Amino acid sequence: MLDFSNMFKTEGPDVVYTWTIPVFAAIIFLEMAYSHFNKEKIYETKDVATNVLFALLNYGLDIIMKGFSLFVMMFFYQHRLFDWQEGIWYWIAVFLAQDFAYYVHHYVDHHSRVFWAVHITHHNSDYFNISTGFRSPVFQPLYRYLFFSPLAFMGFHPWHILVAYSSIQIYGTFVHTQSIKSMGFLEYILVTPSHHRVHHACNIKYLDRNMGMGLIIWDKIFGTFEKEDPEVPVKYGVYPKIKSKDPATMLFYEWRRIGKDIRQPGISFKDRIKYLFYSPGWRHDGSGKTVKQYQKEYKEKVKNIPN
Repeated sequence: MLDFSNMFKTEGPDVVYTWTIPVFAAIIFLEMAYSHFNKEKIYETKDVATNVLFALLNYGLDIIMKGFSLFVMMFFYQHRLFDWQEGIWYWIAVFLAQDFAYYVHHYVDHHSRVFWAVHITHHNSDYFNISTGFRSPVFQPLYRYLFFSPLAFMGFHPWHILVAYSSIQIYGTFVHTQSIKSMGFLEYILVTPSHHRVHHACNIKYLDRNMGMGLIIWDKIFGTFEKEDPEVPVKYGVYPKIKSKDPATMLFYEWRRIGKDIRQPGISFKDRIKYLFYSPGWRHDGSGKTVKQYQKEYKEKVKNIPN
């Protein structure tokens, strides 16, 4: 029997995840049945197995890093700028701050290549379903706490930050579905399945859009919002496509490409560092294109198409 009185204590994240395990299992089963009977082919056995494997690897690393992550966050909390009085407004502030911190974290994951090398595992499936939400960036626990530590410095307790993160993450997992077309007026407030389908698309128009996990307002404020366009059907996965579906290949795909780039002969140390931290697609000789460059060309092309 779950004790929800511990929801906002140290056991909070475990309570959240434990409560949702049977719910997720049931929903995934129902979506599989829906896919099968409607012949939509949104699930594939090997792909689901890879999703589960990456989730388990991520969870294992998360357990290993848990003590160190909390140590770092507690350090910032002990030197906090503000003391908050717990109450409804405190918890609203925790959830809003955490959701924004995740937006920043997610934005960096897409715009700095070394972080993209970790995050790409969440995107390199050609399928999009509830189980895709478990296709975790395996190595993310190594650095995720760094994006949450500023919240501890602002005076939010680390355990409360993690409760907010786990709760929002649960919601973010549910939006990995093609079965829900629209959520009505909630499309203006929350990240919805429609918004997240755009995020997982490899169409040029949709790249690096809709970074939020709970609220869509951050994308609208910072200019990263893109509405799903019925004239531009979503294509899932990454570009270029990864030919091998072997989990090890998919896990280390971008790391191997980075290694090849930084080992190029005749380039400066500065350029080697840029291959690590600049946007994916950047090349020292100008032969590559970043997402911004692709989208600029795409907008010019669309603008010049006669009506």
